Amino acid sequence: MLIGVCGGICAGKTEVAKYLETKHAFTVIRKEEANNINSRDCVSWTDGEKSYASSKDLVDYVTRHWSKRFVMLGMSSVENKALETFLRRPFFLLLSVDAPILVRWQRYQKRVLDSSSLQWTFENFVQECDTNMYHPDHGIAHLVQKSTMRLLNSTNNLETLHQNLDALKLEDESRLRPSWDAYFMQLASLAAHRSNCMKRRVGCVLVRGKRVISTGYNGTPRNLVNCNEGGCKRCNSGTERGVGLMTCLCIHAEENALLEAGRERVGDGATLYCDTCPCLTCSIKIVQVGITEVVYSQGYSMDTEFWKLVGSNFESSTQPKRDCYVFRLIV
Repeated sequence: MLIGVCGGICAGKTEVAKYLETKHAFTVIRKEEANNINSRDCVSWTDGEKSYASSKDLVDYVTRHWSKRFVMLGMSSVENKALETFLRRPFFLLLSVDAPILVRWQRYQKRVLDSSSLQWTFENFVQECDTNMYHPDHGIAHLVQKSTMRLLNSTNNLETLHQNLDALKLEDESRLRPSWDAYFMQLASLAAHRSNCMKRRVGCVLVRGKRVISTGYNGTPRNLVNCNEGGCKRCNSGTERGVGLMTCLCIHAEENALLEAGRERVGDGATLYCDTCPCLTCSIKIVQVGITEVVYSQGYSMDTEFWKLVGSNFESSTQPKRDCYVFRLIV
């Protein structure tokens, strides 16, 4: 496992690396300045005992020792080609750390008091921070954009930082590869982006045996004008939630997924993933078609009705899996 840490000046990158080193036995990798400090291609790396002549040598070594734990500072010095190689590796996680500018300024002032560093004015500090982030050649904005996870380190309290890092569980290898629940829920959220409903975007995925049967998103039926183009008067009129549902022309995401699959393809043991709790109407169809598990990530105004309906047929579990609710059919 290799965690690359990037972030602004005085954001707390070194403290994150120290935390991983002391609490979870990560080996810290830092850059060594080459003879030509103006060339990113000349940057070498060291873990204190072993040196790596280039980013390529480093990633090759970590690939051969991927089961060990490494944390890497100085990500801004990694050339673009090597960075893309890192991002393709299944053992790599890029973490960006940030903090409010005034908090970082306070940390910088303390750092100057504890060392003989050249002292900047606040204006100089802001200019340097902007250069560090947005410089066209060596700014870190592209790193932040590509980061897998982001940490807001907004206090000067190390205990609070450590508590936040404990909650993130960076050492958990499931961070590197999403669970099946997370994977299918991400597919449902992606499907929601195809929605044309003016009220809300909802996506759904039907799964059996960890294989996708069908997907669906909400919107008006085929061959009708899309909801976002005026096809559904109810959704475009600003009607309150739950009012005038009988006049709504939009098919729900769950309905579209069920219609696409059909009862025969759904079969036994199918799971429905939806990024929003199914409404009462969809719940009836879910029970009728024989779905054995429903997983959703966001509540809805009809959660109570959904629970009442499925309560006699499904065994509910409040939070058995991360960031989702699960209902299993009792057989």
